[in-house]
Parts: sequence; C-alpha cells; structure tokens
Amino acid sequence: MKKIAIIGGGISGLYIANLLRQNSSYQITIYEKNNSVNLEKGYGVQLSVNSIKLLNEIGFQKINLVDKFHPNKVDFYSLKNKKKICDLNISVFNNTESKYTTLQRFTLINFLKNRLPDNFINYNKKVTKIDYENDNIEITFKNSASINCDYLVISDGIFSKSKSLIAKKEIKPKYFKSIALRATIDRGCLQGIDPSNISLSLGSNLHSVTYPIDNRGQFNFISILRKNLSNSQLSDYSLFEKGDFISSIISEISKQVDPDIIQNLKNIRCFPVFVSSKIHQPINKNTFLIGDAFFAFPPTFAQGASQSIEAAHELYKNLENLTHGFCHERIKRTKMIDRKSKFNYFAFHLSNPLLIWARNSIMKYLVKNNNFINSYLGKIYKN
Repeated sequence: MKKIAIIGGGISGLYIANLLRQNSSYQITIYEKNNSVNLEKGYGVQLSVNSIKLLNEIGFQKINLVDKFHPNKVDFYSLKNKKKICDLNISVFNNTESKYTTLQRFTLINFLKNRLPDNFINYNKKVTKIDYENDNIEITFKNSASINCDYLVISDGIFSKSKSLIAKKEIKPKYFKSIALRATIDRGCLQGIDPSNISLSLGSNLHSVTYPIDNRGQFNFISILRKNLSNSQLSDYSLFEKGDFISSIISEISKQVDPDIIQNLKNIRCFPVFVSSKIHQPINKNTFLIGDAFFAFPPTFAQGASQSIEAAHELYKNLENLTHGFCHERIKRTKMIDRKSKFNYFAFHLSNPLLIWARNSIMKYLVKNNNFINSYLGKIYKN
C-alpha cells in the first residue's frame, strides 16, 4: 500500500484526497497546519465547466440546487457612466451534466471535507523539514514528530512553506500591485444590473465583480484596485485588518463604484493580491505541487478554484497510470492561462478615454464572434 501525504486542506488537497480514496492501494492523510479547515463562510467562488465536470465524478451534481447558482452570461458595464457595454454568453460551454456554477466557498469545502473519513485529516501539523532518501520521503512537523511516505502532494497555498523546504530556499509570491476588497451583499440592494448574471464593471485602475452565490438572494462582491504598497506595509499583514486601512480602500473604490452598493456591503475584507512569479518544479519525482502552491493566477478569469481542481485531477490520473507527464502538461496550460489573465487585467483597468472607447468597441464585436469565444475562452473553460 502506497502512503500519500497531502500538505494542506484547501480545495486542491481535499479534492485529490477524494479521488485517491477510491483506490484501496493508497493510504492517504492530509496534514493541515491550522486547527481546522478554513471555511470562509459567505464568500463565493466561480467554477467553470472544466472543473464542474471533474467534481461531478465524486457526486457534486447532488448538491442542493438552492446552494448553488448557474449564471448564463457575463454582463460588462462601464463604471464611469454606469452603462452596459455588452454581454458574453458563457452558457455555450455548458452541457446537461456540467454548467458554469457559482456558490459559497463554504459549500464547496464542506462538500469535499464531509466526503472524507475523519481520520483523513490531521490538524495542527506544521511542516518544518522534508528529507529524501532514495524513494522514501520523511516529513517532520513542528512538535518534532515525523512520518514517512512514498508520495508527497503539496497544496498549502500561495505562501507554501513546504515548497520552500523542498527547494531549499525561500520562495515568495509577487505582489501584483493590487488590493482586493471582498464582501457580500443582498439581492435587494442591487439596482441596474441583471441579478441572474455575473456583472463585471470596468473602471480606471479598478474593476469590480458581482455575482449570485446561491438561489437564496446572496451575492458576492469583489473589487480589484491597482495600488502600490511599500515593503513594510506588505510585511505587516495586520494592516489589512485595520479599520483605517479598510476605510481608505473603500473611499478609493467608492469614487467609481455606486455608493448604494458600497453602503450595503457586509462582511468586508481587504487583502493584497499576490501571484506566482514563476513555476517551480520539484526535483524529486514523487513530490508534486498543486493548487496555488503550484501557481497562483491574477484574478481576472475566476480560475483559481477551477485550476486547483483541474490540476489535482491531472495528478490523480498520472498516479493511477504511473505516468510522468503531469508537470509538462500543467506548465503549458498554466502559462497560457497566466498570459490571458494578465492581458485581461490590462484591458479591464484602462484609463485613457481613447483606449477605453477602442476596447469597448472591440469587446462588442468579439463577444458575438464564435471563433474568438471558442479560442480565447474555450481553451480555458473546457478540458
């Protein structure tokens, strides 16, 4: 029986554990550094068809319809004049079994976690050392306890300490010169937008997204604001929880976002946006990175959760078939999505009136062009 250690109980770690438990020749344990899995109630995730198809392999389609939502379009708006630019039909990628889905992150995490036996997750297990000897991997934890395994799957997020341990150097993500403000809002507080779609509003050095996260009338709101921060500010993570800092970000966003929306936001959180600067490949052939530990994307395609699921599924198939193509194919796909995400970020944040006019005119044409839709989005939203 092969022992597989999974570091991190996030979306990718929980999902691959669900897949691996279907094979009785694996002994699987998740080692989570915190005393519980982070549920983050209220906040949403978007899951495109590529990930829904894979989640359905473990019964995701059975989740109650009231706990999820299937938007058909993305409506693009101008923050400056509050007018609709165009809309993009994302339902063209749907099929009978798999549809673009929005839901609470809490719902997805609970679904993945509750399918696993209680003894699959060991809490308060902070990794301090990883050693290799031939095909044996030894993991040492903060309390000096250690375990041995045949395979190591690292999925402990963008600030992964385990990745630095196997690389034998500190690996830090890159600040994307952006601040994200995330909150929830009730449907009754939204005016002038179609509540059955995803609303993407474009402004000057700012874009915001509003979308339903269930069929109960709850919506997720997120704004991404371009903002330079000093190294001292970035190193003081408590800064982003301070009322004065959050108020300053709200003040900047409210210059463009409808004040009625700002006043009705609940559960507000601010955090700096970090992305991966490069892809790191483990030297050991039995060690793998997935999720944000492998690569964290700019937040313009809503592909963070989807790619975490997709990468975990690819790794599972490689382990099942005893092949070694995981890193090569995943790197190609990651680079493609990263390029497009950065281009979107540039296009979403234009300030020059002439460039904005040109962007909006091009968008109106492209969203109706099937060849473009299948090429630009289809390669991401479909496996």
